[in-house]
Amino acid sequence: MHASELDFPALQRTIDRVWRDDILPALCDYIAIACQSPAFDPDWAENGHMERAVGLMTDWAREQLSAVAGACIDVLRLPGRTPLIFIEIPASGGDANPDAPVLIYGHLDKQPPMPGWAPGRDAFTPVFEGDRLYGRGGADDGYAIFAAIAALRALREHGGAHPRCQILIEASEESSSIDLPAYIEALAPRLGEPVLIVALDAGCGNYDQLWTTTSLRGQVAGTLTVRVLDEGVHSGDASGIVPSSFRIARQLLSRLEDPHSGEIVADFHVEIPQQRREQAAAAGAALGQELREGFPFHGDTRAVADDPGELALNRAWRPQLAITGIDGAPRVADAAAVMQPYTALKLGLRLPPTLDPEAAARRVRALLEADPPYCSAVSFELDFASRGWHAPPAAPWLAASLERASRLAFGRGSAVIGGGGGIPFLAMLGERYPRAQFLVTGVLGPQSNAHGPNEFLHLPTVRRLTAALAQVLHDAVRGETGRAPDTHADAGGTADTMSAATPVF
Repeated sequence: MHASELDFPALQRTIDRVWRDDILPALCDYIAIACQSPAFDPDWAENGHMERAVGLMTDWAREQLSAVAGACIDVLRLPGRTPLIFIEIPASGGDANPDAPVLIYGHLDKQPPMPGWAPGRDAFTPVFEGDRLYGRGGADDGYAIFAAIAALRALREHGGAHPRCQILIEASEESSSIDLPAYIEALAPRLGEPVLIVALDAGCGNYDQLWTTTSLRGQVAGTLTVRVLDEGVHSGDASGIVPSSFRIARQLLSRLEDPHSGEIVADFHVEIPQQRREQAAAAGAALGQELREGFPFHGDTRAVADDPGELALNRAWRPQLAITGIDGAPRVADAAAVMQPYTALKLGLRLPPTLDPEAAARRVRALLEADPPYCSAVSFELDFASRGWHAPPAAPWLAASLERASRLAFGRGSAVIGGGGGIPFLAMLGERYPRAQFLVTGVLGPQSNAHGPNEFLHLPTVRRLTAALAQVLHDAVRGETGRAPDTHADAGGTADTMSAATPVF
């Protein structure tokens, strides 16, 4: 069946029904599980939340794929690591090339609940309000496995074709994917050489069209600690004699960023490709005030710039510093006239997509620890340094497919934008599979607030995105994904040669 012959309205109706009847009940059950990432729940194995989420998703997937001959659903476990769900679905359609797999990625681990949820809402209590489903993890990124399977199920029900598909759902993404490299190595014989990699963990500029992400920033994260005393002392006695640890920390931060403009020092900038500048300008023109209105600014607080195109570049290609935590100070309500012995700040320095994160981490430490004011004890403890990602040019078939899918599902053409966060999986696989095409998209649009309070999934968008994904998978059969059968023979075979009973490790 040719891409143009797919009955898209019927496909969308089926997907809408699957979301209403089959997915939303399971997704609500998933939201209710406190499966926090290992960085936030070191006792995740003992607490059992991760296993509950894995069990829910795999049980659902087995039910949905029970009629698909050759479908394989595995839960993989390496010692001491979070589990990973790996699903293989054979190609459908006479023209599908079994040696041209598509890899679809998502994750099931969550950020912590965070305070500040509106009355009636809670991180682990699913709440419907209009077109929104509130709760932690629904949009970031629990929906991914459900959307991927729904897209493939709808294609099969409507006679559409799709390539051999692999769905990979990890459980350490919010901890910088610490467990994923080991699984990628262990899965190498089954992965083969994916020619299209779909990541459903990104954002969208608005809810009106299909957005694809062209780049993601890297990050250096760690804790800056400044200690000046062995214990707290009376602030009246000590101030003017003992230097403030907070003031020293503030002074050290100025070595990284301009305290007035927030601009990061030149060490962490790169030359921004002209194409990305043009795309940021186009995205800014398309979004206009929406780029600012997507955030809950308080009162008359303004954005750091007026030009939406510059804001898009700031978020995607310019380094930025965020202070995401502080220790060493009591709550305001508990504060006494005491000078605190130390200040510790959690730093997150977002890096341009092409900057070396390891070199950046070394430079951050050197800037912060050199020549400490007042000979105070200053240290920077690195949590992680993650690499950014810069997409390769889209193949003509994929660019055409994305435009077609957006117009069919949303009624408007597709758009591209650089992302401000990071998905370590993409850099990892981009290096491993340099010839692969990438589709990086998602449902995290204006005010969806991933990682923060009041995170929500926009239901009309996720249904349309699911249908758009189905269209792209259908188009991929006639796209440039075909390769000679022996292209990845050295990788140890493909999933088609393995059954669910075959041990992997």
